[in-house]
Amino acid sequence: MCSPPVDPPLRTPTPRTAALTAAVLALPSVLLLLLVTFSWRPLLALDSDIARTTHRWAVDEPGVTHAVRVLTDWVWDPWTMRALGALVVVRLVRRRSTWWPALWVTAAGVLGTVVQQSLKAAVGPARPVWPDPVDSAHYAAFPSGHAMTATVVCGLLLWLLQLYGAGRALRHTALALAVISVVGVGLTRVWLGVHWPSDVLGGWLLGALVVALTVVAHERRFGSKRA
Repeated sequence: MCSPPVDPPLRTPTPRTAALTAAVLALPSVLLLLLVTFSWRPLLALDSDIARTTHRWAVDEPGVTHAVRVLTDWVWDPWTMRALGALVVVRLVRRRSTWWPALWVTAAGVLGTVVQQSLKAAVGPARPVWPDPVDSAHYAAFPSGHAMTATVVCGLLLWLLQLYGAGRALRHTALALAVISVVGVGLTRVWLGVHWPSDVLGGWLLGALVVALTVVAHERRFGSKRA
């Protein structure tokens, strides 16, 4: 999981980089959403092939599957990730000079949840169904809530580490943990047969887009004042 930020003086990120990142992420996010919404057959076929293969592995390897369930249900569960974000917000709020970033992180977390649930209600593809399931999940499939929540929380914490000028060793460690968490939780959802690969990809893309838009909005509001 990601490491919490430290408290050195604020650094100014690059607004142009954040804006460019948001623009780059928007295109594949919208494209994937359209493909899922209109049930594009090649995507459905690829989803099905990958899901069948990984489900067969999950059934054949009960020990691995048990470990994967522990990771997805406890270590990388959305509520675990939200709790981590909440701890960081509390720490920021306790410092008077950092309550605006705390508000931004909170708003981004809420935005991510609203987008996630709205798309599940609007798009609503069914989850995989197996005669021999190894796990279960509820609500619609797209996007993966686990993947999107982990991406939003880890992305925001990495941004805070940059914003507060954390040391290189801490930033590199946090980046490694973030990558493991975001990629790992997505793989667990496919392994357990409760999401299609496109659900996980959608969670990753949309989560990253929420983070990028959050950084853009923050820098437009405060970047010029710190320059």
